[in-house]
Amino acid sequence: MVSIIIPTFNEQACIQQMLEAVLAADGDFEVIIVDGQSGDKTAAIAARFCRVLTSERGRAVQMNRGAEEAGGDVLLFLHADVVLPARAIIALEKAMQNPSIVGGNFDIVFEGEGWVPRVFTRFNRWRQAFGVFYGDSGIFVRREIFQQLGGYRALSLMEDYDFARRLVKTGRTVCLKEALRVSGRRWEEHGLLPTLVTWFVLHTLYLFGIPARYLAPFYPAIRRRGKSEETQESIRAEER
Repeated sequence: MVSIIIPTFNEQACIQQMLEAVLAADGDFEVIIVDGQSGDKTAAIAARFCRVLTSERGRAVQMNRGAEEAGGDVLLFLHADVVLPARAIIALEKAMQNPSIVGGNFDIVFEGEGWVPRVFTRFNRWRQAFGVFYGDSGIFVRREIFQQLGGYRALSLMEDYDFARRLVKTGRTVCLKEALRVSGRRWEEHGLLPTLVTWFVLHTLYLFGIPARYLAPFYPAIRRRGKSEETQESIRAEER
């Protein structure tokens, strides 16, 4: 069985759509939301669809908490702003029938019209070819390998990249062609060039050994804006 673990914090604008897509997928799986004490209705909405746990805020801490409570043989970690394709779990199960594969991730396609999401999609595929991937691509791993690696390190940034780097050193990984649909909310908020430059600079500084806690303030969390005035107002209040 696959355990899908989703860390959340103030994601009421997108969590229902996300969970509806997940629960419509084929395959044998459970879904666990680990909420970082949201100030909005995220946990209440999620509780209508699946099991909800609460932990202190921090993506690494939340994902580790979900892994502790999960019952699956394979752990799949998803962001709250992705849409899972219907055949994703089936493809994952098929891939993991090969005992040499320790884990992997999915291809991703960024949402939106025009050339900007196409640029990000191609950029992601380029870095994936070099074995570079992040949590937005849906990292999955065998439970025993996750435990062997000690889970996610409690970093304030790059916890997903850090885990992915350690994972690929453990054994063979695979990138599945069933693409997750990922929100473009970061570049919509900050623009294409500033987003790419920020990512490149922070990534380079991290590789040169700058601690993640010093880099995190330059990569603030972005929340999807909902359509309703209530959702928009709650997010604006959070950002203030």
